[in-house]
Amino acid sequence: MSFIKEFKEFAMKGNVMDLAVGVIIGGAFGKIVTSLVDNIIMPLIGVVTGGADFTDKFTYLDSSKGTNFPSLAAAKAAGANVFAYGAFIQSVIDFLIIAFCIFLLVKFMNKLTNKQPAAPAEPTAQEKLLMEIRDELKKR
Repeated sequence: MSFIKEFKEFAMKGNVMDLAVGVIIGGAFGKIVTSLVDNIIMPLIGVVTGGADFTDKFTYLDSSKGTNFPSLAAAKAAGANVFAYGAFIQSVIDFLIIAFCIFLLVKFMNKLTNKQPAAPAEPTAQEKLLMEIRDELKKR
């Protein structure tokens, strides 16, 4: 029974619950960023680069299954061994956007949690006595 009690105390601590909420929100945020990259940023990059669609950018590593595939999905469906560098570029852009947003969030949270300097500790009885002696000597 002690093991279950220990686990319950651990699971109900604030840090564990905060971590769980953070993971859930992070997963949802990741989906939003992926959608942003796939549906907004990459098409804009495609317009700037002359209509290039990065999702279908790939090169063949082995031509034994053929090299006449119209898209990456068709090449994968046929079992062709391909290097899908376009998908990798999109993943890197996803990561950079998420990392930048986390950086901004941490920076904002650090500003909110203005750390006040700790109050000086109360002098000990010995220090108080020494201060009284000092003050008496100054009076003379």
